[in-house]
Amino acid sequence: MSVVLIVEDELLELEFLKSIVAEELDPKDKLITCDNGIQAVKLAKQYRPDVIIMDILIPEMDGLQALQEIKKFLPQVSVVILSACSDFSYAQTAIRLRVQDYLLKPIKPSVFKQVFHDLLATVADNKIDPDEEIVEQQTDQIYLIEKSLKYIHDNFKQKLPLQLVSSKVFLNPQYFSRIFKKEVGVSYIDYVNKLKIEYACKLLETTDYPAYRISSECGFTDPSYFNRVFVQQMNMTPKAYRRKHLCDSE
Repeated sequence: MSVVLIVEDELLELEFLKSIVAEELDPKDKLITCDNGIQAVKLAKQYRPDVIIMDILIPEMDGLQALQEIKKFLPQVSVVILSACSDFSYAQTAIRLRVQDYLLKPIKPSVFKQVFHDLLATVADNKIDPDEEIVEQQTDQIYLIEKSLKYIHDNFKQKLPLQLVSSKVFLNPQYFSRIFKKEVGVSYIDYVNKLKIEYACKLLETTDYPAYRISSECGFTDPSYFNRVFVQQMNMTPKAYRRKHLCDSE
């Protein structure tokens, strides 16, 4: 059985889409509709659709925001975006969310019918058993963690709150924190602080910057917190580390 969710706030457009979709569905398939983004997220959680046909300019929460929320718990759902706006930023976001198609309104019936027919056939071919679904979810998690690690390594010298990094991979912060520790083996904050302190050690060895500047260069906003983290990891203060390095170099 396939479940299709149509999200469209214009009644005539909704009836047009329903008529074409209904022709393609089997009696055992399910078609559900709504007219706003918040309801779309609720219905997606309840019915877990295989295909979503999503308008962008809808009330309460726009289609792309709703899709970001839905992708957190249905990362593999197939999506067709509908839009009367050709703004490239919308298309960029849609690409990042891995939508299958982006159609500009007004849509020719023949074009939409072919797109939906092909998408439904792909969904049917890709139906997987529960064990395969678990493997696929794990693969998605690894991909997202690898993507987050690259972002962390590129930006660890800045202030880098967990909420910022989790948003870059479109995950809930609590869920991101949990799978990060599971996949990497240490907590997010410990991983980031380790990178910061490694960089601090390099600066202590190669510059004469005072500790407060090194703290700032490493992305710490509070020098006293930097000092505590440094001592926790290196078992000595930054000043003592620099002194030891100078002694060892002589």
